[in-house]
Amino acid sequence: MRFSVYQISRKGGREKNEDRMGYCYTRDSGLFALADGMGGHPEGEMASQLALQTMAALYQRDARPTLADPIRFLQDAIMAGHHQLLRYASEKGLIDTPRTTIVACILQGNAAYWAHCGDSRLYFVRGDKLIARTRDHSYSELQNTLSSVVPLNERYNRNVLFTCLGSPGKPVVDTAGPLLLQEGDRVLLCSDGLWGTVDDDIITRHLATRTISDAVPELVEDALRKGGPKCDNVTVIAMEWESASNEDSNVSTEALGDEVFASTIQASVGNSNSPGDNVEIDDLDEAEIERSIREINEAIRRSASAAKKS
Repeated sequence: MRFSVYQISRKGGREKNEDRMGYCYTRDSGLFALADGMGGHPEGEMASQLALQTMAALYQRDARPTLADPIRFLQDAIMAGHHQLLRYASEKGLIDTPRTTIVACILQGNAAYWAHCGDSRLYFVRGDKLIARTRDHSYSELQNTLSSVVPLNERYNRNVLFTCLGSPGKPVVDTAGPLLLQEGDRVLLCSDGLWGTVDDDIITRHLATRTISDAVPELVEDALRKGGPKCDNVTVIAMEWESASNEDSNVSTEALGDEVFASTIQASVGNSNSPGDNVEIDDLDEAEIERSIREINEAIRRSASAAKKS
Protein backbone atom coordinates (compact mmCIF):
# COMPACT_ATOMS: atom_id res chain seq x y z
CA MET A 1 0.00 0.00 0.00
CA ARG A 2 1.00 3.60 -0.52
CA PHE A 3 -0.82 6.52 1.07
CA SER A 4 -0.24 9.91 2.66
CA VAL A 5 -1.83 10.87 5.95
CA TYR A 6 -2.29 14.06 7.95
CA GLN A 7 -3.87 14.44 11.38
CA ILE A 8 -4.46 17.33 13.76
CA SER A 9 -6.47 17.95 16.93
CA ARG A 10 -7.20 21.32 18.54
CA LYS A 11 -8.82 22.00 21.90
CA GLY A 12 -10.78 25.03 20.73
CA GLY A 13 -12.57 26.89 23.51
CA ARG A 14 -13.08 23.86 25.75
CA GLU A 15 -11.27 23.16 29.03
CA LYS A 16 -9.85 19.91 27.69
CA ASN A 17 -9.66 17.93 24.49
CA GLU A 18 -11.87 14.84 24.60
CA ASP A 19 -11.22 13.88 20.95
CA ARG A 20 -8.78 11.13 20.00
CA MET A 21 -7.59 9.87 16.61
CA GLY A 22 -4.87 7.74 15.10
CA TYR A 23 -4.05 5.00 12.64
CA CYS A 24 -2.48 1.55 12.47
CA TYR A 25 -1.22 -0.44 9.52
CA THR A 26 0.43 -3.64 8.39
CA ARG A 27 1.94 -4.39 5.00
CA ASP A 28 -1.45 -4.95 3.37
CA SER A 29 -4.03 -3.24 5.57
CA GLY A 30 -4.62 0.09 7.29
CA LEU A 31 -7.00 1.25 10.02
CA PHE A 32 -7.86 4.94 10.56
CA ALA A 33 -10.06 5.88 13.51
CA LEU A 34 -11.41 8.88 15.41
CA ALA A 35 -13.50 9.16 18.57
CA ASP A 36 -15.16 12.12 20.29
CA GLY A 37 -15.77 11.78 24.03
CA MET A 38 -19.21 13.10 24.93
CA GLY A 39 -19.72 16.03 27.25
CA GLY A 40 -22.36 15.75 29.94
CA HIS A 41 -20.97 12.36 30.94
CA PRO A 42 -17.87 11.57 33.01
CA GLU A 43 -14.36 11.14 31.58
CA GLY A 44 -15.05 11.79 27.91
CA GLU A 45 -11.34 11.71 27.13
CA MET A 46 -11.10 8.27 28.76
CA ALA A 47 -14.04 7.02 26.70
CA SER A 48 -12.55 8.09 23.35
CA GLN A 49 -9.07 6.85 24.20
CA LEU A 50 -10.29 3.49 25.50
CA ALA A 51 -12.48 2.94 22.43
CA LEU A 52 -9.51 3.52 20.10
CA GLN A 53 -7.10 1.46 22.21
CA THR A 54 -9.51 -1.48 22.16
CA MET A 55 -9.87 -1.25 18.38
CA ALA A 56 -6.10 -0.99 17.88
CA ALA A 57 -5.47 -3.99 20.14
CA LEU A 58 -7.93 -6.12 18.17
CA TYR A 59 -6.46 -4.90 14.88
CA GLN A 60 -2.97 -5.87 16.00
CA ARG A 61 -4.27 -9.32 16.90
CA ASP A 62 -6.29 -9.95 13.72
CA ALA A 63 -4.48 -8.18 10.86
CA ARG A 64 -1.85 -10.79 9.94
CA PRO A 65 -1.25 -8.94 7.66
CA THR A 66 -4.88 -8.63 6.43
CA LEU A 67 -8.27 -8.90 8.10
CA ALA A 68 -10.38 -11.88 7.04
CA ASP A 69 -13.58 -9.79 7.07
CA PRO A 70 -13.10 -6.00 7.44
CA ILE A 71 -16.79 -5.21 7.97
CA ARG A 72 -17.15 -7.88 10.65
CA PHE A 73 -13.99 -6.62 12.29
CA LEU A 74 -15.31 -3.05 12.45
CA GLN A 75 -18.60 -4.19 13.95
CA ASP A 76 -16.93 -6.42 16.53
CA ALA A 77 -14.21 -3.90 17.44
CA ILE A 78 -16.69 -1.07 17.99
CA MET A 79 -18.88 -3.30 20.16
CA ALA A 80 -15.80 -4.43 22.10
CA GLY A 81 -15.04 -0.77 22.82
CA HIS A 82 -18.59 -0.32 24.08
CA HIS A 83 -18.27 -3.26 26.47
CA GLN A 84 -14.90 -1.99 27.68
CA LEU A 85 -16.55 1.30 28.66
CA LEU A 86 -19.29 -0.51 30.56
CA ARG A 87 -16.69 -2.60 32.35
CA TYR A 88 -14.56 0.43 33.15
CA ALA A 89 -17.54 2.25 34.69
CA SER A 90 -18.42 -0.82 36.75
CA GLU A 91 -14.87 -1.31 38.05
CA LYS A 92 -14.54 2.38 38.94
CA GLY A 93 -17.98 2.50 40.57
CA LEU A 94 -19.13 5.35 38.32
CA ILE A 95 -22.79 6.36 38.49
CA ASP A 96 -22.76 7.15 34.76
CA THR A 97 -20.73 5.47 32.01
CA PRO A 98 -18.19 7.46 29.96
CA ARG A 99 -19.49 7.79 26.41
CA THR A 100 -18.03 8.46 22.98
CA THR A 101 -18.78 8.51 19.29
CA ILE A 102 -16.50 6.64 16.89
CA VAL A 103 -15.80 6.46 13.16
CA ALA A 104 -13.27 4.10 11.60
CA CYS A 105 -12.10 3.19 8.10
CA ILE A 106 -10.13 0.19 6.86
CA LEU A 107 -8.14 0.25 3.63
CA GLN A 108 -7.28 -3.24 2.44
CA GLY A 109 -6.35 -4.52 -0.98
CA ASN A 110 -7.85 -1.90 -3.26
CA ALA A 111 -10.99 -1.22 -1.24
CA ALA A 112 -12.25 0.93 1.63
CA TYR A 113 -14.62 -0.16 4.40
CA TRP A 114 -15.96 2.01 7.19
CA ALA A 115 -18.25 2.09 10.21
CA HIS A 116 -19.49 4.66 12.68
CA CYS A 117 -21.58 5.16 15.79
CA GLY A 118 -22.70 8.67 16.72
CA ASP A 119 -21.96 11.87 14.82
CA SER A 120 -18.25 11.72 14.05
CA ARG A 121 -18.10 11.67 10.26
CA LEU A 122 -16.31 10.17 7.29
CA TYR A 123 -16.06 12.04 3.97
CA PHE A 124 -14.94 10.21 0.80
CA VAL A 125 -13.86 12.54 -2.03
CA ARG A 126 -12.89 11.49 -5.56
CA GLY A 127 -11.75 14.24 -7.87
CA ASP A 128 -14.06 17.16 -7.10
CA LYS A 129 -17.02 14.99 -6.02
CA LEU A 130 -18.20 13.93 -2.56
CA ILE A 131 -18.73 10.22 -3.22
CA ALA A 132 -19.89 9.23 0.28
CA ARG A 133 -20.53 10.65 3.74
CA THR A 134 -21.70 8.97 6.91
CA ARG A 135 -25.12 9.92 8.29
CA ASP A 136 -25.13 11.09 11.89
CA HIS A 137 -26.95 9.08 14.53
CA SER A 138 -28.76 12.21 15.71
CA TYR A 139 -32.44 13.04 15.94
CA SER A 140 -31.95 16.08 13.70
CA GLU A 141 -30.37 13.98 10.91
CA LEU A 142 -33.09 11.35 11.29
CA GLN A 143 -35.68 14.09 11.08
CA ASN A 144 -34.12 15.47 7.90
CA THR A 145 -34.16 11.98 6.37
CA LEU A 146 -37.82 11.37 7.23
CA SER A 147 -39.12 14.87 6.50
CA SER A 148 -40.03 14.02 2.92
CA VAL A 149 -42.12 11.08 4.12
CA VAL A 150 -43.55 12.18 7.49
CA PRO A 151 -44.09 15.88 8.30
CA LEU A 152 -42.38 16.70 11.59
CA ASN A 153 -42.92 20.03 13.30
CA GLU A 154 -40.53 19.86 16.26
CA ARG A 155 -36.89 20.64 15.47
CA TYR A 156 -34.17 18.78 17.33
CA ASN A 157 -30.76 20.02 18.44
CA ARG A 158 -28.12 18.44 16.20
CA ASN A 159 -26.07 17.51 19.28
CA VAL A 160 -28.74 15.14 20.64
CA LEU A 161 -27.69 11.61 19.63
CA PHE A 162 -29.79 8.47 19.82
CA THR A 163 -26.80 6.12 20.08
CA CYS A 164 -23.14 6.10 21.15
CA LEU A 165 -20.60 3.83 22.84
CA GLY A 166 -21.17 3.53 26.58
CA SER A 167 -24.95 4.04 26.31
CA PRO A 168 -27.34 1.84 28.33
CA GLY A 169 -28.77 0.28 25.17
CA LYS A 170 -26.93 -1.61 22.44
CA PRO A 171 -25.16 0.88 20.15
CA VAL A 172 -26.25 1.29 16.53
CA VAL A 173 -23.27 0.68 14.21
CA ASP A 174 -23.61 1.53 10.51
CA THR A 175 -21.14 0.01 8.06
CA ALA A 176 -20.31 0.55 4.39
CA GLY A 177 -18.05 -1.05 1.80
CA PRO A 178 -16.26 -2.37 0.00
CA LEU A 179 -15.78 0.73 -2.14
CA LEU A 180 -13.03 0.23 -4.72
CA LEU A 181 -10.25 2.79 -4.43
CA GLN A 182 -8.72 4.85 -7.22
CA GLU A 183 -5.44 6.75 -7.18
CA GLY A 184 -5.92 10.13 -5.53
CA ASP A 185 -9.04 9.19 -3.55
CA ARG A 186 -9.21 11.06 -0.25
CA VAL A 187 -10.87 9.99 2.99
CA LEU A 188 -11.38 12.40 5.89
CA LEU A 189 -12.55 11.49 9.39
CA CYS A 190 -13.59 14.32 11.71
CA SER A 191 -15.34 15.20 14.94
CA ASP A 192 -18.41 17.46 14.95
CA GLY A 193 -16.15 20.36 15.87
CA LEU A 194 -15.31 20.54 12.15
CA TRP A 195 -18.54 19.78 10.33
CA GLY A 196 -20.64 21.69 12.86
CA THR A 197 -19.27 24.99 11.54
CA VAL A 198 -17.82 24.11 8.11
CA ASP A 199 -20.24 23.05 5.36
CA ASP A 200 -19.85 19.83 3.39
CA ASP A 201 -19.21 21.66 0.12
CA ILE A 202 -16.32 23.60 1.70
CA ILE A 203 -14.80 20.41 3.11
CA THR A 204 -15.14 18.78 -0.31
CA ARG A 205 -13.64 21.76 -2.14
CA HIS A 206 -10.60 21.90 0.14
CA LEU A 207 -9.95 18.17 -0.25
CA ALA A 208 -10.40 18.39 -4.01
CA THR A 209 -8.12 21.36 -4.66
CA ARG A 210 -5.29 21.08 -2.11
CA THR A 211 -2.91 18.50 -0.75
CA ILE A 212 -4.21 17.03 2.48
CA SER A 213 -1.33 18.64 4.40
CA ASP A 214 -2.65 22.03 3.22
CA ALA A 215 -6.38 21.26 3.24
CA VAL A 216 -6.66 19.80 6.74
CA PRO A 217 -5.05 22.63 8.76
CA GLU A 218 -6.96 25.23 6.72
CA LEU A 219 -10.25 23.47 7.47
CA VAL A 220 -9.41 23.24 11.16
CA GLU A 221 -8.51 26.93 11.37
CA ASP A 222 -11.73 27.81 9.54
CA ALA A 223 -13.74 25.78 12.08
CA LEU A 224 -11.98 27.45 15.01
CA ARG A 225 -12.65 30.92 13.60
CA LYS A 226 -16.32 30.22 12.92
CA GLY A 227 -16.78 28.43 16.24
CA GLY A 228 -15.61 31.45 18.19
CA PRO A 229 -14.50 31.54 21.85
CA LYS A 230 -16.64 28.53 22.79
CA CYS A 231 -15.57 26.41 19.82
CA ASP A 232 -15.73 22.65 20.31
CA ASN A 233 -12.67 20.41 20.02
CA VAL A 234 -11.74 20.08 16.33
CA THR A 235 -10.05 16.85 15.26
CA VAL A 236 -9.33 15.59 11.74
CA ILE A 237 -7.40 12.71 10.22
CA ALA A 238 -7.23 12.51 6.41
CA MET A 239 -5.66 10.06 3.96
CA GLU A 240 -4.89 10.13 0.24
CA TRP A 241 -4.71 6.74 -1.47
CA GLU A 242 -1.74 5.95 -3.74
CA SER A 243 -0.53 9.51 -3.30
CA ALA A 244 1.66 10.70 -6.15
CA SER A 245 3.07 13.62 -4.16
CA ASN A 246 6.39 13.56 -2.33
CA GLU A 247 5.08 14.83 0.99
CA ASP A 248 6.77 13.91 4.27
CA SER A 249 3.47 12.34 5.27
CA ASN A 250 3.76 9.64 2.58
CA VAL A 251 3.76 6.05 3.84
CA SER A 252 4.73 2.97 1.84
CA THR A 253 4.24 -0.46 3.39
CA GLU A 254 5.95 -2.44 0.63
CA ALA A 255 8.98 -3.39 2.70
CA LEU A 256 7.09 -4.45 5.82
CA GLY A 257 7.14 -8.09 6.93
CA ASP A 258 4.08 -10.22 7.61
CA GLU A 259 4.18 -9.62 11.36
CA VAL A 260 5.08 -5.91 11.38
CA PHE A 261 2.48 -3.62 12.96
CA ALA A 262 2.74 0.16 13.24
CA SER A 263 0.41 2.42 15.18
CA THR A 264 -0.06 6.00 16.38
CA ILE A 265 -2.79 4.74 18.74
CA GLN A 266 -1.44 3.87 22.18
CA ALA A 267 -2.74 0.32 22.61
CA SER A 268 -1.65 -1.93 25.49
CA VAL A 269 -2.09 -5.56 24.57
CA GLY A 270 0.67 -7.29 26.51
CA ASN A 271 -0.34 -10.77 27.64
CA SER A 272 -3.87 -9.69 28.37
CA ASN A 273 -6.72 -12.04 27.50
CA SER A 274 -9.10 -9.14 26.95
CA PRO A 275 -8.45 -6.10 24.72
CA GLY A 276 -8.04 -3.03 26.87
CA ASP A 277 -6.67 -4.79 29.95
CA ASN A 278 -3.76 -2.91 31.54
CA VAL A 279 -4.69 0.13 29.48
CA GLU A 280 -2.70 3.26 30.16
CA ILE A 281 -4.33 6.48 29.06
CA ASP A 282 -1.84 8.87 27.49
CA ASP A 283 -3.02 12.37 26.64
CA LEU A 284 -1.06 12.67 23.40
CA ASP A 285 -0.30 16.16 22.22
CA GLU A 286 0.35 17.01 18.58
CA ALA A 287 4.15 16.90 19.00
CA GLU A 288 4.00 13.35 20.40
CA ILE A 289 1.73 12.20 17.59
CA GLU A 290 4.00 13.70 14.93
CA ARG A 291 7.04 12.14 16.60
CA SER A 292 5.36 8.73 16.49
CA ILE A 293 4.62 9.16 12.80
CA ARG A 294 8.22 10.18 12.06
CA GLU A 295 9.57 7.18 13.96
CA ILE A 296 7.30 4.80 12.05
CA ASN A 297 8.23 6.30 8.69
CA GLU A 298 11.94 6.22 9.52
CA ALA A 299 11.68 2.54 10.42
CA ILE A 300 9.99 1.87 7.08
CA ARG A 301 12.71 3.76 5.18
CA ARG A 302 15.42 1.77 6.96
CA SER A 303 13.65 -1.49 6.13
CA ALA A 304 13.27 -0.49 2.48
CA SER A 305 16.94 0.51 2.26
CA ALA A 306 18.05 -2.79 3.77
CA ALA A 307 15.83 -4.72 1.37
CA LYS A 308 17.34 -2.97 -1.67
CA LYS A 309 20.91 -3.69 -0.49
CA SER A 310 20.13 -7.36 -0.04
